[in-house]
Amino acid sequence: MENLLKVALAQISPVWLNKKATLVKIEKTILEASTNKAELVVFGEALLPGYPFWLALTNGAAWDLKVNKEIHAHYVRNAVQIEAGELDSICLLAREHKIAIYLGIMERAKDRGGHSIYCSLVYINALGEIKSVHRKLQPTYDERLTWAPGDGNGLQVHPLKQFTVGGLNCWENWMPLPRAALYGQGENLHIAVWPGNECNTKDITRFIARESRSFVISVSSLMKKEDFPKDTPYLNEILEKAPEVLADGGSCIAGPDGEWILEPVVNKEGLIYQTLDFNRVYGERQNFDPVGHYSRPDVTKLYVNRERQSTVEFKD
Repeated sequence: MENLLKVALAQISPVWLNKKATLVKIEKTILEASTNKAELVVFGEALLPGYPFWLALTNGAAWDLKVNKEIHAHYVRNAVQIEAGELDSICLLAREHKIAIYLGIMERAKDRGGHSIYCSLVYINALGEIKSVHRKLQPTYDERLTWAPGDGNGLQVHPLKQFTVGGLNCWENWMPLPRAALYGQGENLHIAVWPGNECNTKDITRFIARESRSFVISVSSLMKKEDFPKDTPYLNEILEKAPEVLADGGSCIAGPDGEWILEPVVNKEGLIYQTLDFNRVYGERQNFDPVGHYSRPDVTKLYVNRERQSTVEFKD
């Protein structure tokens, strides 16, 4: 039925800062989700190849510190260059199994020189086509020490059965104007991806659902002290100050009335399934629609620049 959508929340840990091994884990997870008839599978923020946990553990803001330079270089080497075909295997799985995918990656963007990295949320449709790559607009606090700020090009929505899906990275979900940019394009299934932790998802998930009268899926990753690979650069320095649990999950789903469909799940690795009924959206929009009957574009209006930004523009 076109109004029903089976979703899979992939609450998993990365093989931290190991692109190839994490890709294998993601591929296995997609196959499992498709076997269970999921039509959309969502992975957490920066899962491929992992979140920069070291910044808070190795004096990450210290200037010209060797440890930070070397871990950063390792991070960049394990980031994803889409133009080089490094997501081709994921696209192939999407096409073969007719499953749509939201995947959080660290992107080494060729159109920005190929040396800086962006926290990007990639949408791949069920035909295996990359339809949008949203680079996080504003990295949060210490993330700015390793991630570059993105642009508005990825503020896009996509048709999925009767749904219209869009997504944001982590604390972008607290930014009213990017949310409004997605609402204005008809979004009614909002994807919020996180590095992990219930403290991030327990309030904002329901808030966005109630504000937008949409379904909201929050998906977080996991990370425990024991998940750090043994070949991680400066592993001893990282583990010395690391807590036992760095990311406990908190993946969840709220309905368009702002109430829980799935309460935050913590400390549990694997796929979480739920079937959503689009018909609930229309019922909740009856008394509030933030970009429809309950808006005043003659008084307040948002203008969005979706140009992909680059330092140079060539005319040959």
